Amino acid sequence: MQQSSADVLIIGGGIIGCAVAFELAEAGVRVCVLEGRRTGGGASQASAGVLAPYVEGHDSPVLRALGRRSLDAYAAFVARAVERSGWPVELARCGTLEVAVTEADAVRLHRARKMIAAEGVPGKWLEDRALIDAEPALHPGVLGALRIPSHACVNVPAFTAALEAAAVAGGAAVITGVAATSIAPDGAGLVVETSAGSHRASQVVLAAGAWSAALAPAGADPVPVRPVRGQLLYLATPPGTVRHVVWSSDVYLVPWADGTVLVGATSEEVGFDERATAGGVAQLLHAATALVPALADATFVEARRGLRPGSPDDLPYIGRSEVLPGLIYACGHYRNGALLAPLTAALVRQLVEGDAGDEALAAVTPARAERL
Repeated sequence: MQQSSADVLIIGGGIIGCAVAFELAEAGVRVCVLEGRRTGGGASQASAGVLAPYVEGHDSPVLRALGRRSLDAYAAFVARAVERSGWPVELARCGTLEVAVTEADAVRLHRARKMIAAEGVPGKWLEDRALIDAEPALHPGVLGALRIPSHACVNVPAFTAALEAAAVAGGAAVITGVAATSIAPDGAGLVVETSAGSHRASQVVLAAGAWSAALAPAGADPVPVRPVRGQLLYLATPPGTVRHVVWSSDVYLVPWADGTVLVGATSEEVGFDERATAGGVAQLLHAATALVPALADATFVEARRGLRPGSPDDLPYIGRSEVLPGLIYACGHYRNGALLAPLTAALVRQLVEGDAGDEALAAVTPARAERL
């Protein structure tokens, strides 16, 4: 058995694991990350990086509150990672346009505008000339759109790489190509079995995405995280073809300064099947070109796919195990791993330091799994 030189072992090197590693390293905690693939090689590689709590959280006041808090912290969190790592990260405060293609959509979005206004969030309904001026390439049949200027997007692969480099610069160790296979109690700490031996640590953060449920120790808290496949397309267009993050009930489009447009994303209950499929690609292309016809002339660059870690209520599990106090969960973020990365990192840091008083922890406690 290897006695890890780290105070905290983090299982999982996606955006959540790397964000936690960076935050803990900045706090002077000795950290080791174990990742069975390359860092960012799972769901993070297929994330469009949309930071939009008032789109994702239409029906969930808890998700809106968590998302808003994390979004408010985003610019400073990115700036810290960039300063420490020296890696550039594109973070664009481009706003979202959530479009109505039916009257029912319009009714729903007018209701959403009133809801977010009551929460102090600016939003504006656009139609006719105002909509054309904001997003000229939209299909003329679009009835209108709710614009929320505070929403943003981040380049997730670049951000994950910067977080890893920043964590390493702060003293963290990152071990890739070594998959954790189990976690078990061992005296006063925990032992993590891997494909290349064992590690022991006093605290373990489980941030293994869709694989977290399988790694949770026998008899520990039930954390019903399941895989949900998401496919994402990369298209190349002339810069400015799409100006905002454009969101409809069928598809979302995320533009970048170089003209890249990300088209996402499917949501498929297919277990641990990680393939990109012809049907998934066709579905996304059809929806994208129906919304923005000019995308039919875009260059197809690639399709990416990842298994999102879904939970029954679409909220993450962040908190200390009630059965094994050395185990901290940071998993089940579903579609919002990028959005909630800064908040998750801050909450895990508090837990590692012995502070469980943050009110957000009550909403994401692993103990709620027994009630779902």
